[in-house]
Amino acid sequence: MRIALYARVSTKDKGQTCEYQLRELREFVEHKASDGWTLAHEYVDKASGKTSDRPAFRRMFADASRKQFDLVLFWSLDRFSREGVCETLEHLRRLTSFGVEWFSYREEYLRSIGIFRDAVLAILAVIAQQERIRIQERVVAGLDRARADGKTLGRPRVVINRAKVWALKDAGHSIRDIAAKMKLSHGTVQRALESRT
Repeated sequence: MRIALYARVSTKDKGQTCEYQLRELREFVEHKASDGWTLAHEYVDKASGKTSDRPAFRRMFADASRKQFDLVLFWSLDRFSREGVCETLEHLRRLTSFGVEWFSYREEYLRSIGIFRDAVLAILAVIAQQERIRIQERVVAGLDRARADGKTLGRPRVVINRAKVWALKDAGHSIRDIAAKMKLSHGTVQRALESRT
């Protein structure tokens, strides 16, 4: 089984490197050599885990899609991703869809191989669903509070002088010129022209 290691430290972890994580993960792969494990790739990021826009993380997924390894071994789930349960679950599902297994070194129950695979994914899916519900409830509560405070929600209404738009069009100006002159979007100018009867 070809193993890819993923290690990450945050940009906020001053002076820290991924070397400790990598040393432990390499030793673990060596220990599992009798099970056919071989080290194939190492992916290392010094970046926040709150986004998937990390160079090594993106490269790992690109390589996973090309089946350049069979399993991703990471130190712990928070080293893999700190984006939230929904996004993290989606990353794990993507790996699975590529036929790549995943394994958390520090969390024995978080792995896609073994008897608990389906249970782990089911639990993560339930947690992700609850997280989505909580986010939705917070958004609704925030909107209700804003309305109660008398705030107007949505984009501010664009007030346009239709007569001026029509006059500029009649004078031979293009929609682009009118939009630039009146500091409006092309779509707003187009709608103003279409409303002319």
